[in-house]
Amino acid sequence: MEELLKSLRVWDTELPAFDPSQAPAAPLPLFVEWFRSAAAAGQTEPHTMSLATVDEDGLPDVRTVMLHGADETGFHFASHAGSAKGRQLAADPRAALGFYWPAQGRQIRVRGDVTAATPEESQADLHVRSTGALAAALVGHQSEVLGSLGELEDASVTAWERAQAEPDAFAPTWTAYALVPREVEFFQGDARRRHIRLRYRAEGSGWVRELLWP
Repeated sequence: MEELLKSLRVWDTELPAFDPSQAPAAPLPLFVEWFRSAAAAGQTEPHTMSLATVDEDGLPDVRTVMLHGADETGFHFASHAGSAKGRQLAADPRAALGFYWPAQGRQIRVRGDVTAATPEESQADLHVRSTGALAAALVGHQSEVLGSLGELEDASVTAWERAQAEPDAFAPTWTAYALVPREVEFFQGDARRRHIRLRYRAEGSGWVRELLWP
């Protein structure tokens, strides 16, 4: 394992330049710019992100979820209210997001407070997605113990048939969330390890920008 790890290359590509002195006053425009740049560079699934929460014992928990949008109201994603992350967010709505785009040696870290959308907003979020997404939402039971793969197969077939027949079917536990950022950090990797880290911190009605040592 150790030899394999040593043999792997990091950022085996030309990395983009980043001048933090030219960064905008707020993080959202820079996020959108970097997101578009990652997609144009061929980054696979740039809209996937890590979501970190804590459980009732304070133990960190992390998983990969899909970004549904980013605007002045926050970074948007969705899940089942009864899932592990749904229960954790209900008990402690503080969370963190992590984006990693190795095609450009870039990371973005976001920390803040999460709010749940209304049932109407949550269903609207679901119904603009694919039939497969609706079918998965109708299956439900996320994070619960599964008795067998056959049980999953039966539930999935039933849900898929319903999703095709009822494209507006109601999935009661599906919930849309928005993480309102307190901090957003932009990390630009450098081949000589002179990484650039620019952090935005919410202060009053604006943002404070500061550089961090790599």
